[in-house]
Amino acid sequence: MQVGADMTVEEKPVSVSSMKLLRYLVNFGVNPAALAYAMTTLGSAMINNVFNFYYVKLFLNKYKISEGAFHQSQVVYMVWNAINDPLFGYLQDNSRVPCCSQRRLSILYGAPLYSLAFLLAWFPWRAYAPGDWLSGLHLTVALCAFDGLLTFVLLAQCALFAEISSHHHSRLRLVKYSQVASLVGSSSVLFCGVLSKNMEDFVAFQAFTVLIAVLSCGCMLYTGIHSESRFDNKGSDPDIPGSVCQTHQSVTSFSLLRTLTWQILTNRDFQLFVIMNFFQVFMLAFLNNFTMIFAEHLIPPDVLPSLAKSIMYGAGFLCPQLLVLSGQRLLHSVGYYKIILYTFYIEAGMATVMLALGPQYHYVLAFFLTVTMIVIQAAFSLFGLPLADIIDTDLQKYKRSSPLSSMVFGTNALFTKPAQSLAPMIVLTILNQFGYEQLKDAARDSDPRALESLHSVMFYLVCLVPMCVAALQALAWRPFSIRDSHTVETKYIDG
Repeated sequence: MQVGADMTVEEKPVSVSSMKLLRYLVNFGVNPAALAYAMTTLGSAMINNVFNFYYVKLFLNKYKISEGAFHQSQVVYMVWNAINDPLFGYLQDNSRVPCCSQRRLSILYGAPLYSLAFLLAWFPWRAYAPGDWLSGLHLTVALCAFDGLLTFVLLAQCALFAEISSHHHSRLRLVKYSQVASLVGSSSVLFCGVLSKNMEDFVAFQAFTVLIAVLSCGCMLYTGIHSESRFDNKGSDPDIPGSVCQTHQSVTSFSLLRTLTWQILTNRDFQLFVIMNFFQVFMLAFLNNFTMIFAEHLIPPDVLPSLAKSIMYGAGFLCPQLLVLSGQRLLHSVGYYKIILYTFYIEAGMATVMLALGPQYHYVLAFFLTVTMIVIQAAFSLFGLPLADIIDTDLQKYKRSSPLSSMVFGTNALFTKPAQSLAPMIVLTILNQFGYEQLKDAARDSDPRALESLHSVMFYLVCLVPMCVAALQALAWRPFSIRDSHTVETKYIDG
């Protein structure tokens, strides 16, 4: 069945209604395979951005969780976060159960649970007193449940990215559709901020989260119904590592898991990518969790009112997609390697200039925070391309019957996901050393010396963290060897 130029899949029976939908989409110039893939991006963007942007402020400022309970929750989350990605990756690449081995079925069955897990954080289990132990348990459950379902669904989608087509320009089409979907989905942060007055109207905030959970689930179900992998109907080959249809004995073999993982880990390009990606995940968590807090403290309300700040936060989530979409020609001509490298130079340069100017330039600081969020998120949106190329080289090197897509993405997450917990833990510890826990609800005119000291450390964090992290990323990324995949028309024949 032809689903669009350069994107073919194995033939399989389809319903009359599905055929009509495909013809309708093709007639309007829409690529059905890319659209189906992007619908999960749309659904996940709606809820992921809201979750990451608001959960830290919610538990710190509204639920008033203690610093100890916050750190304990983050440690548990960090361990679970590291374990579940390679676990689900191995399961999805080697299981004989269709809901795990077939990418679209993993999304289809995981989507409703994923959307429900998103709602756990926003509804307190009781009226929390400051330092209530139950708020710590609530945070632990919310983080682990949400990340577990996110991993199960998005690992399957990441595998689809590598498996829908092996052609570079077809993968760029997936990136393009995905960025349009992410652009629409990321508007949830903007609308949430405006409708709830940056979470001041908590009832409106809760109602909005329920609405986007329902919409998100519907989008991901579309992927589960209509998307396909080139390897969904592959045959059995029990002797080749990476085959999904292995015997039960080999599926449960610890030695097989160890062998496959070692083959992935010894890939030098994979090692370099993981180091660079760890710092990118750290920066994303740093900005998502603390941009609102930094802006509220460093930019006075008479300079930027609440509505202007809501627009600023929304721009930080909407503009990265516009940047990636406008850079499609660059991706074709220059390739992702140089673009990602240049973003590190830009981040370090902007942070250096901001540090030299100082915190008194409030409009420049607002611009710097927004542009930094945009550049970092835009670069991160391209990371599926190098991982897909790493999967291709692994498939060719070991002559596998099918790629270890989920395992590669999962093993990458094993080392990078802990940064999601380390960033808030480290930053909160630093802030509390300068009195943030006592001053977060204090009026601006109270205890000026303490506030000035807190604001000073916030400003240095805003400048020095991006500067140092970008320098380390550039050093790690420069030796990456897969630089010319954008110049290769076909690396291997689609099966």
